[in-house]
Amino acid sequence: HNNFQHLTVLLTDKLLLLSSYLIPKSLNIPLLSLVNPSNYRVNYRSVYDLNLQYNYMELNKFIDHTLLRADTTESEILNLCEEALKYKFYSVCVNSNYVTFARQALGESQVKVCSVIGFPLGAMSTEAKVFEAKKAIDDGASEIDMVINIGRLKSNNHVEVLKDISAVKRGIGHIPLKVILEISELSKNEIVKACEICIDAKADFIKTSSGFSKSGATLTAVKIMRKSVKNTIKIKASGGIRNSEIALKYIEAGVDRIGTSSGVEIMTKQAVLS
Repeated sequence: HNNFQHLTVLLTDKLLLLSSYLIPKSLNIPLLSLVNPSNYRVNYRSVYDLNLQYNYMELNKFIDHTLLRADTTESEILNLCEEALKYKFYSVCVNSNYVTFARQALGESQVKVCSVIGFPLGAMSTEAKVFEAKKAIDDGASEIDMVINIGRLKSNNHVEVLKDISAVKRGIGHIPLKVILEISELSKNEIVKACEICIDAKADFIKTSSGFSKSGATLTAVKIMRKSVKNTIKIKASGGIRNSEIALKYIEAGVDRIGTSSGVEIMTKQAVLS
């Protein structure tokens, strides 16, 4: 028994030394908590797991807590906002009809309101998109997610696509503009071209998906987008991101924001330190 205790202490010392180098200081976990003093057993939790816990603690700041169904009720929007306040999500993302309602529900909190426009098809006139975007901002939106004109892009009418995005960006000024590419409808070359157009139009983000098409975000598409824009534009992934493990994979791939209706599940069903 004494030999076992001695060995355990040695292992513990090594673990604490290793942890002091590899665990982010901002995690603020007491190193002695890695050991269960009641029975001298080392908790076999990898430094990778500890770094995941650090990432989990920051995940809320990546999340646009989203509810965009056509049949969404006022009570559901209130619940969305209450959840956003509880978990301190970056924003709630709603249809423009609910911007004022959401802003009032969030009060003076730091949680922002993001409004989709031209959603989910992107096929309406540029003038309609500009009007909707401006109205959403007047109502309290802090960010705009617009859908690209997919048909014009696939027609190789890149000038019209550029005009469409540029007009919305000019209309909203310094307000961040995210452009939804709807990657499930595009080839690799079309994704690359859309990224280039968004750079020229001075968009602030490119976004993978509306969540209302054939499929949502993919890591492959995000990597193509990141390679295309480098560090000139931020990336938002949305569509099908329903747990913390997947969310972290997208963040590791270079995503700056995550749009999801599963924000609460991501925060509450994460792998935690036991």
